[in-house]
Amino acid sequence: MGWSQSLLRRLWRALSKEVKQHVGTDQFGNKYYYISEYKNWRGQTIREKRIVEAANIKDVGYEIQDIPTEWEAWIRRTRKTPPTMEEILKNEKYREEIKIKSKDFYEKGKMLSKESKEELLALPVQTQIKGHASAPYYGKEEPSEDPTSTGKTFQPGSWMPQDGKSQNK
Repeated sequence: MGWSQSLLRRLWRALSKEVKQHVGTDQFGNKYYYISEYKNWRGQTIREKRIVEAANIKDVGYEIQDIPTEWEAWIRRTRKTPPTMEEILKNEKYREEIKIKSKDFYEKGKMLSKESKEELLALPVQTQIKGHASAPYYGKEEPSEDPTSTGKTFQPGSWMPQDGKSQNK
């Protein structure tokens, strides 16, 4: 399938007046081309294309890290000019520095013992629960929380409401 596809692609380019302009090659051996806007044989204007020819042709396509991010940005038209090799190397060096710094930061974090982590944390604050504004004693002295039991002295029917009226009437 690969050779027939290549033959058809060459034939199409010959008929459609596509002119590939080699723009650059990355460190993996991928080649990048620019095809400027042109008119095809029917008079239609075909917009510019940016394509890549992979060094390692696979049946599935591309995998992660097959194309450097700078070249991918150029292909997707998020940047206008193709990247230079110096720019790619500078960004690669920067990424390595970030990896080293993040690894160092992670190691320093692991070195902190549980005790030192607890020292850095603020102590929990005891809060006083005052009640809710709809409570009948809000803002007044709260009733005592001491248990009051009438279990030994309770007599059935001896309780009377405070206003002196009985509820059974």
